[in-house]
Amino acid sequence: MTDSAPASQRSFWTAFGPGLLFAGAAVGVSHLVQSTRAGAVYGLSLILVVIAANILKYPAFRFGPLYAAATGRSMLEGYRRQGKWALVLYSLLTLGTMFTVQAAVTVVTAGLAKAILGIDSSPIVLSGVLLVICGGLLGIGDYAWLDRIIKVVVAILTVSTLIAAALVVPTIDWSAVQWLPNSTAFSGKQLLFVAALVGWMPSAIDISVWHSLWTLARRREAGTASVKDTLMDFDIGYIGTALLAGCFLLLGAGVMHGKGVPIANGAAGFANQIINLYAQTLGEWARPVIGICAFAVMFSTTLTVVDGFPRALSVLFARFRGPEDPDRPEERSNRVAYWISLVVLAVGSLVVLMVFLKSLKAMVDLATTLSFLTAPILAWLNHRAVFSADMPAEHRPGTPLRLGSWAGIASLGIFALAYLWLRFAS
Repeated sequence: MTDSAPASQRSFWTAFGPGLLFAGAAVGVSHLVQSTRAGAVYGLSLILVVIAANILKYPAFRFGPLYAAATGRSMLEGYRRQGKWALVLYSLLTLGTMFTVQAAVTVVTAGLAKAILGIDSSPIVLSGVLLVICGGLLGIGDYAWLDRIIKVVVAILTVSTLIAAALVVPTIDWSAVQWLPNSTAFSGKQLLFVAALVGWMPSAIDISVWHSLWTLARRREAGTASVKDTLMDFDIGYIGTALLAGCFLLLGAGVMHGKGVPIANGAAGFANQIINLYAQTLGEWARPVIGICAFAVMFSTTLTVVDGFPRALSVLFARFRGPEDPDRPEERSNRVAYWISLVVLAVGSLVVLMVFLKSLKAMVDLATTLSFLTAPILAWLNHRAVFSADMPAEHRPGTPLRLGSWAGIASLGIFALAYLWLRFAS
């Protein structure tokens, strides 16, 4: 952007980036795996569930970049100011989900690599190689690499997915479409899948914390950006992820639902099915192109998660030691904690892979269900942070967003309790 560009335009491009990192992290397993499975098994009957999940979680995700842009501090500082109990609670939730989350996104990426390149190697070995590559990229370029890679990947996958979904639309018998799930969707194994679908739709709420850290990293790299532009960047990423979730569900419904096509249980087999979705709609010419795009988007998800958990943990350790000073960036002092966290994350994820290697669906469902159960707690912590006295009054959300936030917290909490009761008490 040249100096001759309008100031408002320069300000937006200064803020632009973290929203696409959010999209890069979200458009992964939740979309390629869960949304496609939802369409393949249930047709379009879960589309309202997908829409509801995106609406109910919107305030909690928005509060991450809002808090960072308005205060110049991360959401973890917002937790610390609520009391160290909030940091302890976040620590427990993170430690309870981080290994399964990283394992799930990495093994799907490894499966795509096997499908595209025909590599005859164990998914665990490939997953380990991917984690090393991600660590190397982050060591060389840190935030700048994330920013550049994700922008290209998200743009390519978005265009190709929109085209594929548009081509599927005429093939669906709309007169026979069931728009509401029947009662069996909320009982037994079907309930487990619905909970898993909501858990990462559009993603786990942990990413709101990462988003606040990415917002601060972007600000340090490119200069100050306004709250308005930061939120516009967020909205672009969020709306894009919600739209793509619907597209993947549509692809699964149009190409696989009612066709007697079983969902592959292995990472490589399911990866081939995803590529076939595009090949059947766009034509065989698209197979290598889409294969590369699908791998790229899953690699971007793996890369952002490899960065997100260690980045959050390194700042979390610092918050236990003391408050955050926006005028004194701590990235250098946090680097040791960052790399230790990354190594622990990688090793723990590979251990989880060894346990769940033969069942991709079971591992993904476990990771997403854990995120589903922790969602109301993290949403509540985010709500308390943005409505605290530390938040500048002019940037506190208005009544509609406040009510929307409480509605989301209450709904997610009720759903989580109902799930636990139906899962263990009945």
